[in-house]
Amino acid sequence: MDVLVRLLHTRKNFSSSAVCDEKRVIIGNCLSIINFKITKDSIRLFLFLTAILINLPICSYSQNNFQSDSVKTFTLEQCINYALQNQPFLNQSIINQSIVKTSNAINLSGWLPQLSLSGSLVHFYQLPTTLVANPVSGGPPIAAREGTINTFIPEFYASQTIFDPQLLSAALKAPLNTKQAEQITDSTKIFIVSAVSKSFYNLLMTLDQINVLKEDTARLGRTVEDTREQYIEGIVDETDYEQAVITLNNSDAQLKQQTENVVPAYAALKQIMGYSPEKQFNVAFDTTQMDQEINIDTTKQLEYEKRIEYQELQTAKKLQSRQTLSNELAFLPSVSAFYTYYDEYENNAYSNLFKNVYPYSTIGLSFNLPIFTGFSRIESIHESALEEDVLDLSEISLKSQIYTEYSSALANYKSSLFTWRLQKDNQVRAKKVFDVVLLQYEQGIVAYLNLIVAESNLITAEIGYVNALYQLLSSKIDLQKAMGDVSINY
Repeated sequence: MDVLVRLLHTRKNFSSSAVCDEKRVIIGNCLSIINFKITKDSIRLFLFLTAILINLPICSYSQNNFQSDSVKTFTLEQCINYALQNQPFLNQSIINQSIVKTSNAINLSGWLPQLSLSGSLVHFYQLPTTLVANPVSGGPPIAAREGTINTFIPEFYASQTIFDPQLLSAALKAPLNTKQAEQITDSTKIFIVSAVSKSFYNLLMTLDQINVLKEDTARLGRTVEDTREQYIEGIVDETDYEQAVITLNNSDAQLKQQTENVVPAYAALKQIMGYSPEKQFNVAFDTTQMDQEINIDTTKQLEYEKRIEYQELQTAKKLQSRQTLSNELAFLPSVSAFYTYYDEYENNAYSNLFKNVYPYSTIGLSFNLPIFTGFSRIESIHESALEEDVLDLSEISLKSQIYTEYSSALANYKSSLFTWRLQKDNQVRAKKVFDVVLLQYEQGIVAYLNLIVAESNLITAEIGYVNALYQLLSSKIDLQKAMGDVSINY
């Protein structure tokens, strides 16, 4: 009964980790917990429970030792969707888009009519002096004070720009500014999609390695117990039992190391997703779909225009060309029409100030033409032209960089695909060899050393297959990014 309780407790602790299509057994080192004090009936019970656990497929990975209904489970697509909605850096980029559109509206507001209302209320302590002609012929001018003590003049002013070089420049740049902000957002999305995918695969690789090591630990635990009984019965030497314990301890150490790596792997994924560090979630995946997504068309030609960096550079070149044109337009005058309306109120007494009104208005055109500005306009044109030359050279450098990234990513993908196929074949062969050697060892045909070698080859093949699989998926992401094929429409 004590053995049953311990086994059920072990099953509870490991039930949160997945054994998807391969139906991996996650039992842990149960034998080390009970210190090998197991009877033959206990062994039968252990094997019975193990058979039950093997046939319980679980398809999600958890970062804790327990499952809770409140803990969410995310697939890769759901992780990407969450990141595209909650990643702070991406949200900043989206806000910057709105800022750019608002700035465009501000810069273009000068094309709309400009209306203003102003006024002045004046009280003269002393009226201004005016010299008037002396009625006496040849006499000196006579100083006289003229005017009204109290004056109130409200003014309504309206103007409409007809042509202005700066406003024209803003109108030419506005759509490109918006496009540039959108491209920056798309670039951020591409980075997030690729980063979340690679971080997700890295987490799955760690969890898959843990499952492999748990299987290995469980097998080694059973082997240790079998070797112990054989040693007691005098079938094998004591060194076989000691080697079995050493191998089990090494597997336990590797399992502990990988288990500790789960926490930082989850933390890295949360950071990229913009997920709260205090909250927990599990990850799940479909191995069948993952196998289908491994392949990619490696014969597809590289198209520079699909890379977001190339698109951003082309937009920058167009903006710089608009800037050169704007500097050339600075030689033209600015022209605007205006209309002014006045209501003039005058009276010497405040109480009668608004009794009479004397309206008048004006309408006309105004222009401004800078004649000489110290050659600043000519130098501005020259400077802008040089900036265009710099961007042309940047395009050459960018193409070279993109091609280098593409070549490297393509080579890594092909190498990873070849390695994955070999590791997959090695895994199948190592499993067959281990099963045969285990049967031979149980029948006393081969020494325990052969079993250790077979077990070592099996664990190496399984870990190698897991590493090769997720390295292949990661290299595929790099290749898609290098070719400009990362989808951001989720």
